[in-house]
Amino acid sequence: MIQKVIKTDEEWRTILTPEQYRVARGKGTERPFTGEYCEAHDPGVYACVCCGTELFESKTKFESGTGWPSFTEPIEEERTRLEKDYSYGMFRVEVLCNVCDAHLGHVFNDGPPPTGLRYCLNSVSLVLKREADNV
Repeated sequence: MIQKVIKTDEEWRTILTPEQYRVARGKGTERPFTGEYCEAHDPGVYACVCCGTELFESKTKFESGTGWPSFTEPIEEERTRLEKDYSYGMFRVEVLCNVCDAHLGHVFNDGPPPTGLRYCLNSVSLVLKREADNV
């Protein structure tokens, strides 16, 4: 069962950097090929920058060539939530943290097997908990 994390806008602004707030709370997007995890290959788990919920395992990360970290699937479906996004005159499917409602990115149907999905996420919405840090 998901335990929701709810904070005021002011609380989020004190916890997050301005860029983290702009993307994760304001549904923004970082510029392609600029994110910390775009080229990351360290083993570990990617968690929500806002609430720390573990969302994606590094073993599901792949090089999509899009300029954003891409994954084939979340650790568990219930950790993320998908919503229709009609912003900017197009239809996409937004990916949110199901615990704190942080904007993570979008999911597309052009990924590799076995899922065929590409969870295209913003590095700034994530934090990598490296395996080496937990040893």
